[in-house]
Order: sequence, then structure tokens, then C-alpha cells
Amino acid sequence: MNAAGYIFYIIFVIPLIAAMAWLIRQDKKKGKVGLWVLAALVVGVLIYVYIKRDALNGVRP
Repeated sequence: MNAAGYIFYIIFVIPLIAAMAWLIRQDKKKGKVGLWVLAALVVGVLIYVYIKRDALNGVRP
């Protein structure tokens, strides 16, 4: 892994994991808010990957 990968993890991934852990701990209803946020993140990433894949192939959605 190069320096850009480490910077990405330090700036984005570690704070995201910490925020998710904090959110799940604050939820008193067995972590349902954390699950909803996680599901929204997964859906958002899938949409982003789909759009980028089409853009890289020269196809506009």
C-alpha cells in the first residue's frame, strides 16, 4: 500500500468506523439506527461504483 492509501485510511476510514461505533453505542434500541446508517452507506457506495463504472466505459447513465 502506498502513502495515498494510508492517508485515505487515516482521514476517512478510521473516523467512519469510530463514528459508527459511537452511533451504535448511543442507540438504546439494539443498534437499529447504526444498521440503517450502515445500510445507507452500502447503498450509496454501490450507486457510486455503478455510476463510476459507466463513466469509465464512456457511457452516461
